[in-house]
Amino acid sequence: MDGRTDGPELIQRVNREITKALTLANLIGAIVVFVFLIVVLPARHQPPLGKVILLNVPAGVAYLVFTSFAGPKWGRALARPKNAWLQDGRVPTEREQRGTLRLPVRQLVVPAGLWGVGAVIFGLINLYFSAEIAGRAFTTIVMGGLTACAVSYLVVERLTRPIAARALEAGAPVRPVAPGVMVRTVLAWALATGVPIVGVAMVAFGVLHGDTPRSNRTAWSVIFLCALALVVGAAVIVATAKSIAEPIGAVRQALARVEGGDIETEVPVMDASEVGLLQAGFNRMAAGLRERERLRDLFGRHVGEDVARRALDAGVELGGEVREAAVLFVDVVGSTALAAGTPPEEVVRRLNEFFAIVQAVVREHGGWVNKFEGDAALCIFGVPVRSDDPAGSTLAAARELARRLDADSPLEAAIGVSAGEVVAGNVGASERFEYTVIGDPVNEAARLTELAKERRPRVLASEAAVRRAATGEAEHWQLEEETTLRGRSEPTRLAVPVEAVVSASDESAQREPATPSR
Repeated sequence: MDGRTDGPELIQRVNREITKALTLANLIGAIVVFVFLIVVLPARHQPPLGKVILLNVPAGVAYLVFTSFAGPKWGRALARPKNAWLQDGRVPTEREQRGTLRLPVRQLVVPAGLWGVGAVIFGLINLYFSAEIAGRAFTTIVMGGLTACAVSYLVVERLTRPIAARALEAGAPVRPVAPGVMVRTVLAWALATGVPIVGVAMVAFGVLHGDTPRSNRTAWSVIFLCALALVVGAAVIVATAKSIAEPIGAVRQALARVEGGDIETEVPVMDASEVGLLQAGFNRMAAGLRERERLRDLFGRHVGEDVARRALDAGVELGGEVREAAVLFVDVVGSTALAAGTPPEEVVRRLNEFFAIVQAVVREHGGWVNKFEGDAALCIFGVPVRSDDPAGSTLAAARELARRLDADSPLEAAIGVSAGEVVAGNVGASERFEYTVIGDPVNEAARLTELAKERRPRVLASEAAVRRAATGEAEHWQLEEETTLRGRSEPTRLAVPVEAVVSASDESAQREPATPSR
């Protein structure tokens, strides 16, 4: 279970909230309309107040009771087929999704129908007094109904957002389905503020043409309508603004979280207008950022973080540049025998443990593993990130790596170190290439590794690497004999770690038998 409310339970909860809110709103609207009609609205031939109350109030109470039951049932009947997918606990089809998202608009038929029927009923009732009274009752109730429709739309739109959010989980529509921001704002103003203002204009027009008496009651009717326009208009405009501002505020807060590094954030899409498309657009942007970050992480794991960052910042193109660098080559000893006598999955496990040590040591000393070549690794120092002492860092890494491999690695390995000028850049074809280094130090380091497999210690460096290193690191290395490496014409003077020479001497002394005393 994901902890979310079940579909049927969500529908029941939303229906209860809509019923309570709309019943209260329509009750307040009916009271305001009746007060205006019975107490405030002037007429040339004003009927006795007692008769007006006796004829209209019982009918009004009865109609309110009827609508409080009929309205919710009618609204639920309209919503039931639109929300059948949620009741069944399944993903909506595109048609069902559009029907759910347009439900607040379709639900307007309920308040419009009930207020319209009420206008006809009370228009007919008030024919008892005069056609003028009947016409004014009809017109006033219709105008009240228009305002009630605006309030109903806002209430239903807000309370059905959890259902809309579920519908939009299947994907946001390409174009807005519900009324947009501009339409919503204009309708809210027109129905909540414009209608009372039209009422003021009608009263004034009646005074000008003699249909409405010039009296205190007329003045109070104008004041009443102006106050109604201010109060109801302000309330509806605020509600409309909140229905737009809250989703945008959620997007703004989510943007702040993304800016802070939380690219896993999302906003619930619960609006079918431009605002909902904005929310969906943000989620698509965040998903794109997450995918880009995954690709960047994967890219960095394949080529190294420094190379990935360089490619993202500067772009990529074939070719390279001459740079001063140092190379460390490490190769497993006895890999052929290992592969022949060990299950493949065990070989892979041991290699992964071995390479994990190589990666950790090389990274600690400022280098990067350029490539894994089966049971060997080529490690580069000084490119792509420049280093003040690439040779010294490489030699220090070689000494540390030898110690770590002896202590922790399930495999034995040989290490070769060289330094000098290399060409660093992208090599390959335009469709596929890799960042690497090419040059004599790479070849020399590989040959030194081959030679290190045949002797102790299994760490060899070239004199060129030691000469290029800072004094502090060079003192840890001892120069030895010259040898011509395979495939090379010039001899290479070898260097080995001082501590390895001392350790080998100690072991030899321990193995040599003591001279017997005479």
